Amino acid sequence: MTGPTWEYDGYRPAEERLRESLCTLGNGYFATRGALPECTADDVHYPGTYAAGCYNRLTSEVAGRRVENEDMVNLPNWLPLRFRPAGGNWLTPDSAAVTEHHQVLHLGPGLLERRTRYALDDGSLLVRQLRLVHLDEPHLAALRTEFTVTGRPLDLDVEAALDGSVTNSGVPRYRDLDGRHLTHVHVGTSAPGTVWLRCRTRTSDIRLGLAARLTAGVPVTHANEAHRAVQRLRLGLPPGRTVTVDKCVALHTSHDPAISDPLRAAVDHVAAAPAFEELLRTHRAAWEQLWRRTALDVPGEAGSILRLHLFHVLQTLSPHTADLDVGVPARGLHGESYRGHVFWDELFVLPYLNLHLPEVSRALLRYRHRRLDTACHAARELGRRGALFPWQSGSDGREETQRLHLNPRSGRWLPDHSRFQYHVGSAVAYNVWQYCEATGDTEFRHGEGAEMLLQIARFWADSATWDDRLRRYRIRGVVGPDEYHDAYPGADRPGLDDNAYTNVTAAWVLARALELLDGLPEPRRRELTEHIGLAEDEPARWEEVSRRLRVPYHDGVISQFEGYADLAELDWDDYRKRYDDIRRLDRILEAEGDTVNRYKASKQADVLMLGYLFSPLELRSLFQRLGYPLEEHTWSATVDHYLHRTSHGSTLSGLVHGWILTRARRAAAWSFVQEALRGDIADLQGGTTGEGIHLGAMAGTLDLVQRGLTGLETGGGALCLDPVPLPELSSYGFTIRYHGHWGVRLCLRSGLLEIDVPASDRAPIDIRLRDRAVPVGPGETARLVLPD
Repeated sequence: MTGPTWEYDGYRPAEERLRESLCTLGNGYFATRGALPECTADDVHYPGTYAAGCYNRLTSEVAGRRVENEDMVNLPNWLPLRFRPAGGNWLTPDSAAVTEHHQVLHLGPGLLERRTRYALDDGSLLVRQLRLVHLDEPHLAALRTEFTVTGRPLDLDVEAALDGSVTNSGVPRYRDLDGRHLTHVHVGTSAPGTVWLRCRTRTSDIRLGLAARLTAGVPVTHANEAHRAVQRLRLGLPPGRTVTVDKCVALHTSHDPAISDPLRAAVDHVAAAPAFEELLRTHRAAWEQLWRRTALDVPGEAGSILRLHLFHVLQTLSPHTADLDVGVPARGLHGESYRGHVFWDELFVLPYLNLHLPEVSRALLRYRHRRLDTACHAARELGRRGALFPWQSGSDGREETQRLHLNPRSGRWLPDHSRFQYHVGSAVAYNVWQYCEATGDTEFRHGEGAEMLLQIARFWADSATWDDRLRRYRIRGVVGPDEYHDAYPGADRPGLDDNAYTNVTAAWVLARALELLDGLPEPRRRELTEHIGLAEDEPARWEEVSRRLRVPYHDGVISQFEGYADLAELDWDDYRKRYDDIRRLDRILEAEGDTVNRYKASKQADVLMLGYLFSPLELRSLFQRLGYPLEEHTWSATVDHYLHRTSHGSTLSGLVHGWILTRARRAAAWSFVQEALRGDIADLQGGTTGEGIHLGAMAGTLDLVQRGLTGLETGGGALCLDPVPLPELSSYGFTIRYHGHWGVRLCLRSGLLEIDVPASDRAPIDIRLRDRAVPVGPGETARLVLPD
């Protein structure tokens, strides 16, 4: 096989969880971690399979309290395939001598290959496996295992299974919580060589059906056990001759459309599935098409990492996602951290997808719209109109943020106040706007998009209270993106006042809602305002609040929130000297009996996020609307201030800083871009990647090339570009889909921008640079020399 790969050589138990996450295979419907099929879940290995949107809710006793959590369910394990010399012990890398171990993730065809050589008394056994989770047939997966013996002939016992005894136990700090999500596990045989397993989730009552077909050219026996559908066979291995065992699996759930019973669907599907070679052919073809739609050409190591990031984004959010009622799981379908919940990470994902898989973006936004009534109910619970989307969302859109979280450093369970990050609503609104600008989807803009945007604006307008002394509107009692600061020092209640990020984005939402309302066709405007009960005086209040929200300042820089100036300075050098890695400074201070709330110390970019969302011109315009002139020196001083007071305890932090510094401090940008690129592959957060990749950071690095370095904006019916030369990423190319044009190619190298528009019946694309505007018609290529 040729093409880009991601490879690991040698068996290292300490790295196994990380490798399993980064070698996950998926197709948008379900994904399976890259665990070895002969190994079971333990402190080293964690096989896990997750279906998008498959959640279950359980209640546990924690620290003397009953705590309810909803989790993305670890589904029955379809991988198990173990082997041993007849009459001997089962072979695993942990229990037998391994002389060779190599794992290769083939990104082009979406395949995981492993080669392991086990030492035997008088020779060796080479095991080679190819694994796929089918991209064209989203309910199918397959595993080919090839055995080759050296030395003397060998009789080999092989056992394959579907295992329904699994639990959610992949995150150590959750292990005090109930992780037994599956019940009513039954197994059986449907045909020679085929077994099945059915079960359901305990409270959400999602029915699951799996069927597995084993093909080896020798008789297969069935020996079903409790919770396990087992198949066994014996292979005679002559020295030097390879013998192959193929395992094909089908997975269905009761959420699937056009089926009557998940088990029947799985059994029928696996029975009709072709042989491994044909599955491989159609799987490769599907990946080839998807790579063409998302073509990315970046040279060097950065390009290799970006292709890996793109691979995992596409495996989590593929074209199949467009048919599902799911959101953006912050940790992909790669592990159980964050319980598979949907956060604001879509803010970093959808801007990339908008220009490649807009139908997927629309589906992800419709996930939010289907839960709009629940968000409106949450706002009413606070006595406000509009919609309050949850910080963590799962199946039905209620707030899933835990009430307690464990500090692994101190062992203490602590109150969790992250539910006060109301700015998630602004993220939803931003994504609605960006999607409509990138696609020209008027139907969505005037339909579900308008309804969400107006309801989010209503919430912000109702959240703002007038302060006579300051002559400003204020939003109180929130938590910003930083997350370290969730209360004032010594306060008996959570929340902060006038978080700059929250207030500025709220003002932006209100301004965009007014713009959208004004641009709606009159019949649709009347229909929509009647539907949501919009009072006549509400738009006037939106206008006033959008121009009078408070933004606090101190020492010539934008304050993160009101009262930030009064916090103590942290001795950063001392903490770095004592702890080396201080990314999770909050945990360090809590374990010391202190709190990060006392200090000017941030987990990740907060105020600086404004420079990530908005171009310099739009940000200045926003501040002018609010009555605050944002001079270049003020923004520069603000960047400097927080640059020296951020611990980067989130993988998103390096991304945001890198994005901003490409324009504000170019010489310092690359170190942060590298941090964003290496966040998962080097597990910079210390063990977190093994619990699932960071999807927002991965997609954000792709968008850094697509929009950050090019300055690409899609407003006003044109592609606006303002490239910045970053020496370490000065040559790159990619394709986008824009307003019905498929495969528009942008390539930048040596101060030259090339734009190729494929032939079609669409209108020309207006390309705007700082110094000129150029229409590029279908079938044309423009080569533009960039200004210095």
